[in-house]
Amino acid sequence: MQARVLPRGWLDAVRQISLFLAAYFAYSVMRGLVAGDATEAFTHARELISLERTLHVFAEPSIQAWASGSHFVMVLASWLYVNSQTTITVGALLYIYLRHNERFYFVRNMFLIAMAIALVGYTVFPTAPPRFLPEWGFADSVSELTGLHVSHASDSLSAVTNMYAAVPSMHVCFALIIGCTLARLAKHRVTAVLWLLYPLLMTFVIIVTANHFFIDAFLGALTTAVSASGAIWLARARPQAWRFSSVAPSQPVQPVRAGASG
Repeated sequence: MQARVLPRGWLDAVRQISLFLAAYFAYSVMRGLVAGDATEAFTHARELISLERTLHVFAEPSIQAWASGSHFVMVLASWLYVNSQTTITVGALLYIYLRHNERFYFVRNMFLIAMAIALVGYTVFPTAPPRFLPEWGFADSVSELTGLHVSHASDSLSAVTNMYAAVPSMHVCFALIIGCTLARLAKHRVTAVLWLLYPLLMTFVIIVTANHFFIDAFLGALTTAVSASGAIWLARARPQAWRFSSVAPSQPVQPVRAGASG
């Protein structure tokens, strides 16, 4: 029974859970420690707005204003923003580990690489999210759920939370990793299409909740691409264990009984 529930036994399951918990804890702490200067973060946010206006893609305030006309849309978007990184992402990782274990280790490596890249982004380019810029027409739609405001961030909270970690958008990055993986694993075309739409949904969510700019989403997608390349490179070191393989873990060869016919 254990072999069916845990593909590689309880020891490997504990190892993977511990690795993710340790990596995410380190990521969260480092993300807080590299929090940039507020003045610099707001300057970078305004620079992104200027760049988007130059590119004629600065439509975030209009999109949020349109979505705000539906209470249901805003509540759903706020819930997804707060919970997608835990409920959906963790649930998807658990599913991949249990049902497609031979694919899990490649996906795991993508997540670890992506988090490392994100820390570089937060350090080099701290950026205030749009919700901190009401003068541009943005509103903080998730403050009621999170209770987190820029003017009320405590010292203890800031130790594990970077208020200016907007570039890149890891919501989009994680959604792409999960969405593309589950689309490839889906048995039905409709399911595959729905998972491919998930990153687009998450992009909509981060825009209407005023937590990211379009450029943040683009850089989140770029982080996914670099992470996939990194995971492919790592797989060369351990191809049987880390490549995105459809081959199940090797099983012991059963001895051929004497007299058995071919």
